[in-house]
Amino acid sequence: MNPRWTDVIPALMAALLTFSGAALSAAEPPVPAKMPLWPDKAPDGNGGWVSPENSGLTVHPAPKPNGLAVVICPGGGYGGLVTGPEGHGIARWLNQHGIVGVVLEYRLPAGRSRVPLLDAQQALRTVRHRARDWGVNPSRVGIMGFSAGGHLAATASTRFDLGKADASDPVARQSGRPDFSLLIYPVVSLGELGHAGSRDNLLGKNPSLEEVQRFSCERQVTRQTPPAFLAHAVDDRAVVIENSRMYHAALQAQGVSSKLIELPEGGHGLNGYRGASWDTWQREAIEWLKQH
Repeated sequence: MNPRWTDVIPALMAALLTFSGAALSAAEPPVPAKMPLWPDKAPDGNGGWVSPENSGLTVHPAPKPNGLAVVICPGGGYGGLVTGPEGHGIARWLNQHGIVGVVLEYRLPAGRSRVPLLDAQQALRTVRHRARDWGVNPSRVGIMGFSAGGHLAATASTRFDLGKADASDPVARQSGRPDFSLLIYPVVSLGELGHAGSRDNLLGKNPSLEEVQRFSCERQVTRQTPPAFLAHAVDDRAVVIENSRMYHAALQAQGVSSKLIELPEGGHGLNGYRGASWDTWQREAIEWLKQH
């Protein structure tokens, strides 16, 4: 090898690595730092307090905020969290439309059925408590979820309280009711049409019928349930579209505004978070939000 190339090649490699790193940074901005969801200990759902584990919030501020904020619940069957495409990627998309995206990393239940719900409620309360800091209107805070994260978002929409006015903790004084929900290929029922893996992870292997019904969100809808936008592919075999249809029908029966987009194809995850079906639900969701 010509001796001159021994100097040139490392320089070329360094330049290429620098260029590719810069290109990646330009295409994928760094994720903001995660903040704790609970200050010290977290409730266990049975009156006790335990470690908050890896729970937290990552706030993606909108460059031009319009007052809306959405708490995002990634999917993962209650056994993991798909925080990339169903979390931070969604937050960046919301930012393009002036919406603050707040990615929730909730504790995985491992049979502790109330733990994810407590985290979702704490996230909604925290956003309202920090509304002024984050450019958010506290009466325009919604929740969004994918797959099992959709079940969590629907649970937060049907089982909520409006806060404790006399609480010493200012976060606890805030309402835990979302103002709207966006549910994308959600698990809704934990009955025969639900997702068995999500049910087992949330409730354990042998839950009682009462527990299954309590966490089947289509059974918990009332007139106080917030409006919902749903999107689901008709060829989804992992979480069948009947989940979204049942929740939509329950909302309609209670006179609650809702819209269901039945996508012609895409399966679970809508072709890997890309393509015509993915673009359609995102476009329709933004239009729905503008109308509501």
